[in-house]
Amino acid sequence: MKNTPGPIWFTGSNQVSCNLDHVKNSVEDLGEHYLGIISLMPGLSNVELAEQGKDFVTIRTNEGLMKRTEIKKIIESDTITFEFYEEYQAGKTVTTNSHFIEKFANANSAVTYNLTIRNTKAPGFMGFLYRTFGSSNTGKAFLESCKTYLEAKQ
Repeated sequence: MKNTPGPIWFTGSNQVSCNLDHVKNSVEDLGEHYLGIISLMPGLSNVELAEQGKDFVTIRTNEGLMKRTEIKKIIESDTITFEFYEEYQAGKTVTTNSHFIEKFANANSAVTYNLTIRNTKAPGFMGFLYRTFGSSNTGKAFLESCKTYLEAKQ
């Protein structure tokens, strides 16, 4: 992993009605897992897996190309943590780069899902607008899409 995750752009959490084993099974195929989550994001359609490897996935959407790289999985008895970098080319208007940390932890009969997005960079005027006003909507959309995907996949 690169050594500079930078300032927090978004942090939030929610409860997912599943258990940690269900999350562990879902992430065995990172391409399918992230494709399923991204396909539930508001405004995205024509979502398809373009490429995947051991520690990366590339997803093509109607807006552009999303590359998640250096995916690191840490699976412990009571938590599962993912750390990765995302580059999202949304057409010709904006390209964002961010560092994500996703943590799933046992919480009685559910799982607590924590999401932290750091060091978000997006050049230009459209990037400025995205960095300034997009964190809450984007972060909440990721939280909700992940919850919906995991609960529906049971």
